[in-house]
Amino acid sequence: MNDWLSEWGIRLIIGAGGSTLIAAGAYRLRSLSRSGMWSAIIMGTSYVVLGSPVWVGVLLAFFLSSPGWSKWKRHHRMKQKAESSYAKSGRRDAWQVWANGGLGLILCACHAIWPSEGWLYAFVGVMGAVNADTWATEIGALSRTSTRAILSGKPVTPGTSGGVTLLGSLAALAGAVFIGLAAALLAPQASASPSTLIAAAAAAGFAGAFADSLLGATGQAMYRCSLCGSEMERAEHCGAPAVQTRGFAWMTNDAVNMASSGIAGFLAWCIGLWLH
Repeated sequence: MNDWLSEWGIRLIIGAGGSTLIAAGAYRLRSLSRSGMWSAIIMGTSYVVLGSPVWVGVLLAFFLSSPGWSKWKRHHRMKQKAESSYAKSGRRDAWQVWANGGLGLILCACHAIWPSEGWLYAFVGVMGAVNADTWATEIGALSRTSTRAILSGKPVTPGTSGGVTLLGSLAALAGAVFIGLAAALLAPQASASPSTLIAAAAAAGFAGAFADSLLGATGQAMYRCSLCGSEMERAEHCGAPAVQTRGFAWMTNDAVNMASSGIAGFLAWCIGLWLH
């Protein structure tokens, strides 16, 4: 009993210390807002306490790689134009942190209570999807080819929910594979097959990114500025309330991210157990 408490105490200290250093650094680099920083500390600590290195490593792979694309291209004119229609851009707040990592934490907790490879496969699918969506958004905004609606194929304004580009699609696949590779490198610490982890993350993560676009094109709330006429995800623009044109008010970008990553998690769980 004392050994068990000792191990959890050590995990708690290491998790809190490491998460605080990383989250504080991200806050100073303006990748996280204050609420996002505290959420990242809580989340990171929980992952260390409940999970093995593969869980923590995959979370870090997402958390450290995705903001890098944003910082690298933050001054690009095309990216700034696309981001003008996003509900949120720049520093991640608490809602964004939990939308991206919250479902993964639930899976991590489930694995700690009822150990099973299925939880890990679902986890790489979830993280593969959020990473794929982030890379597609950041890199796809730089595409020089037309952004097209995923349902109709018609050209749309860059940054439009449900819009896709070839560059963004390739970036989504690369982001999903990246998560699979990160998991595979740490797979010796787990019972799951490295090749199966890569396949599950790549396939499910890529599918999750497209599910995100489909939900963005159908259920996500979109608004039109009553002053400048711009269509966007924001409920306010030009200092005035915008008019909702489609979707459900509760279906925000964060809700879309959680729903699409959940779809990817279930798909990855099925792929993992099928290939294992």
